[in-house]
Amino acid sequence: MVSTRTPGSSRPRGRFTGRTRTPAQTTGAEPPSRPGPPSSTTLPRPFPRQRGESTFPPTPDRWNPARLASLRWVQLIGCLIAAGWAAAFPLVSDLDNQRLWGLVAAPAYVLAGLLCLVLPRRFAAEAAAVVALLGAVVAPLGLLAVNGRHQSEVMVVERSAHLLLTSGDVYLPHPVVVTDYNPYLPAMSLFGLPRQLLGSSTAFARVAGDARIWFALTFVVCLLAAWRLLRPTRERAPLLPLAILTASPLIALALAVGGVDLPLIGVCCLAMALAERDRTVAAGLVLALACSLKWTAWPALPVAVLLLWRLYGRRPAARTALIATGVSAAVLLPSILTEPTALRDQVVRFPLGMTAIRTPAGSPLPGKVLAGFGPTGHTVSLALMTLALIGVAIWLVARPPVSAIAAADLLAGGLAIAFTLAPAGRFGYLALPAVLMIWPRLAARRWSSRRPLPPSRAAAPEPALPL
Repeated sequence: MVSTRTPGSSRPRGRFTGRTRTPAQTTGAEPPSRPGPPSSTTLPRPFPRQRGESTFPPTPDRWNPARLASLRWVQLIGCLIAAGWAAAFPLVSDLDNQRLWGLVAAPAYVLAGLLCLVLPRRFAAEAAAVVALLGAVVAPLGLLAVNGRHQSEVMVVERSAHLLLTSGDVYLPHPVVVTDYNPYLPAMSLFGLPRQLLGSSTAFARVAGDARIWFALTFVVCLLAAWRLLRPTRERAPLLPLAILTASPLIALALAVGGVDLPLIGVCCLAMALAERDRTVAAGLVLALACSLKWTAWPALPVAVLLLWRLYGRRPAARTALIATGVSAAVLLPSILTEPTALRDQVVRFPLGMTAIRTPAGSPLPGKVLAGFGPTGHTVSLALMTLALIGVAIWLVARPPVSAIAAADLLAGGLAIAFTLAPAGRFGYLALPAVLMIWPRLAARRWSSRRPLPPSRAAAPEPALPL
């Protein structure tokens, strides 16, 4: 009988692909017949950085995002697109905060593009990223925070924290105007606690207690942690990619004026990275936090659980599912028991446009356009969204993800369909699926969603001696 398994490698475990194990050292090997350097065909024993990590290099790809981002013409085009995006807000937006952001951010993007062209290549990208970050994020956010200006969702989050401390609940029982509605789950009120602790008496308190600051910190910390888990080699922190992503109009506008979706983006990226690395307890806790912030994050739970089941088997998947559902249920249970009607109307019916007072969220997306034709169009929008999500669920079960990139892609696809076909929505909601598709690829340094084979499997092994 002839064995095709590479000598010294442990047998795979798990439902399909198995746990990634460090190849065991071969014991009892005969010494070489003559002295000299080791054969070039001998595979070195990799030293894993952590449990379940793939220690082989990423698959080379000519369309790797990191390689494309290093080209000057790509950097210039990106800065010009961002400048045009920002310059459009003072012309088309009817919100003062968004117009202010556009006026400050557009010149910063133009200056960043010029720096990409004129500065030496070795530090042009870093300088441009710093200028864009200061002009598109720090400056407008500082101006708005010092003056107490923000979108209504920031006020809703800070008010929910006040209600939590005074009454034990986060929802107003009888909302009258649109700002009385709280479309978020109870855990979102945690970001409003700094305002209740620091107040607004001084400029420092107004800035440090602003919920947007804590939205941004959670977003940055989660993306850094996801990068550390998914990176193929040991390297310094991804300050440049993170600065570019944060300074992009996709994130910068949301961060400056509202930012309520940023924590959700961060925890979803981190949950997929933890699931790929078999961190079952941490993945369950992060998923519980996501599911306690907004109900739109609930699809992240089955996606992460199926990723764990596909890679490591039923027990890790079940452990993560139990932790996530148990902790999130404990967070939601008090509101379900005390204010079930307010929870249903404000968290579910209000975002879907099913209450007497309609949500101000509106963009010319297909679902919103259909809902504008009256009750029939609203029903058609909900039906199309439901059918599309059922199709995504069938695809998820039929082809479970095999990597964090694949899991993030499936989650991003489902959320993008839901946000596009929902009766009410904003273009800003699409930041979540966009970052889910971009950040894991930047961290893993590969474009494909497939897991690359380790060298012991990618290369054809030499046939072993007959047993």
